[in-house]
Parts: sequence; structure tokens; C-alpha cells
Amino acid sequence: MPDGSHSRTTEPPPFGTEGEDRGSRWLVTCDHATNRVPGWVNGGDLGIAPADMARHIAWDVGALGVARALAARLDAPAVWSDFSRLVIDPNRGEDDPTLLMRLYDGTVIPANRAADAAERDRRLDRLHRPYHAALGRLAAAHPARAICAIHSFTPQLQGRPPRPWVLGILYSHRDARLGPALVQACRDEGWVTGDNQPYSGHLQGDSVDRHALAHGRPNVLVEIRNDLIADAAGQQAWADRLAPVLERVLHDSGL
Repeated sequence: MPDGSHSRTTEPPPFGTEGEDRGSRWLVTCDHATNRVPGWVNGGDLGIAPADMARHIAWDVGALGVARALAARLDAPAVWSDFSRLVIDPNRGEDDPTLLMRLYDGTVIPANRAADAAERDRRLDRLHRPYHAALGRLAAAHPARAICAIHSFTPQLQGRPPRPWVLGILYSHRDARLGPALVQACRDEGWVTGDNQPYSGHLQGDSVDRHALAHGRPNVLVEIRNDLIADAAGQQAWADRLAPVLERVLHDSGL
């Protein structure tokens, strides 16, 4: 297995940014933006089928397109990871046991089964930490920063009932300043909206915890059903819908 030491200067950065000079107080983030596996990780192959790498287990399908379009509509900067969540999950704290998933929604991840502490630290050093450094830098670049994290979810997990929502608004019990108001605003638009569904809005050490809650920054996490944003038209449409609602909710909050 190549150790990648010769390629550090030529490999692409593990994150992307756009609009760093935009003036909005919003920062749009996308933790699970791509399904890229760097060549130095098991030769660029996690050992699972291409069809599985295209599924939600490897990335948040459609989320990056929404995040970039939404950031443009908000005149806000955007930052996103550029590595698969199966390589190492940027939306997990460094001590989270699910940082390197060995089994996800019925799929075994062979390249992670034998990953030891040294491999975990290598992936942290070369992927996870640089992404969070970029996110932290952009979060701190505006004195009144508010963070909107964009994710997507699959309509149905294997062996589970279909999920009824078109989107979910997630927020922590430690900061409900924007989340409940955004849930109501989305429902007022006629969208079937989950309130901390399909996932809980609080995860110790995750990106929102680290870059928003720990600094008192207003925040929301938006989960969009991925079949609705599978193409560029759907991604732009949801960005166009969400932007004015986000602006209104933040304005009305008085924060």
C-alpha cells in the first residue's frame, strides 16, 4: 500500500472554499460534500462496490450543489470537505468511535476494518484537521457569524420504513434560538419538515458543536431528502427556496 509521502505536495486539498470575501454573516458548510478517496488511502479504493460509493453512505448526495448555490444566494462564503465520510467522517469529533466506520447501512467497509490508531491519526492529520482549520478560520472571519450546515438524507434506510419528510431542521438543545423558528417557517411554506428528524440535532464534538455552539454562534443544520436534489436543477431550486426563509428567520430572531 503506498504511504503517499511523495504526493503530499501534489494531492488536492481536503477541502474547498468559495466566496471568502462575501459580506454576509452567514457561513454555509457542507461536511459530507464528496465521495473522493485519496490515493494514499488503500490505493484510492475502500474495497466496496462503485454503487455503494455512489450511495448516501459515502457522501451526502446533492448537498454540495445546494450549499454552493445557497451561499451564492445569501452572498455568503461556503466551505466543504473533499473526502468521503467513509475515509474519515468530518462531522465527528476526533474521539468519536464512529469516526472510521467499519459497517454502514448494511455495507462492510474493508479498508477500515484493519485501520489502526496510526492510520486513524494519519487520516485526521491529512484530511479531518485541515478541513476543520479552514472551517474555523471562516467561522471566525465575521464578528457576528451564523452557520448553516447543509446535509442530505436518504429517503429510506435498508429494512426501515420510508421517511416522510422533504427536509429536516436539526438543532441542539443547547441552542434553540433559530432551529424551532426555522422548522415553523418551513412548515408554513408547505414543506413536510422534520423537527430534529431524521436525526438528533446534538452530537458532542460534531461540526456544529465545535464551530457554533462552543462560540455562541447562531446555527441551523438543514437536511434535505437526497432524491429531491439529485441534479443541478433540484439543488438550485432548494437553494432558492431556502435562502429567503433563512434570511427572514435570522432577521426576526434579533440575534
